[in-house]
Amino acid sequence: MKHILRNTAFAALATLAAAGASAAGNHAGGHGHDADEAIGKPGVAAKATRTVHVDMTDSMRFAPADIRVKQGETVRFVVKNSGQLKHELVLGTEKELKEHYEAMKKNPEMEHDDPNMVTLAAGKSGEIVWQFTKAGKVDFACLQPGHYDAGMKGAVNVSKTAAAR
Repeated sequence: MKHILRNTAFAALATLAAAGASAAGNHAGGHGHDADEAIGKPGVAAKATRTVHVDMTDSMRFAPADIRVKQGETVRFVVKNSGQLKHELVLGTEKELKEHYEAMKKNPEMEHDDPNMVTLAAGKSGEIVWQFTKAGKVDFACLQPGHYDAGMKGAVNVSKTAAAR
């Protein structure tokens, strides 16, 4: 009986360890979402107050690369890849984007399914719905190998809203 209990306990611990590793992210290295609080949070599409169209091109640029929003605003980003290469738009802090970019250079075929990003094949469109909860700057970039270094980045400038009276 003692042997069965020990094996059951070991199996339970192994399952918990695997679940924890899985929760860390959906690819090698995982994504921590601690920075999500700094950059906002996934938005509810029905609460989006406006739509911003962003074009990604093989000239390694976003158009527009400078976006202005208000604190608390929920924005629907409709992102189009007008190029022939795979591109992505990832919202994050500069530190988070640089760390993720280094991981992408080592594992260029990483698959993502995070609410702060969209990865698109040539000619495809997708969207991100995001609520900007804090004033400041939220960076965005394409983290496909070579693209960030080529300057494929931009910023969302979040202006502080007046306090309610």
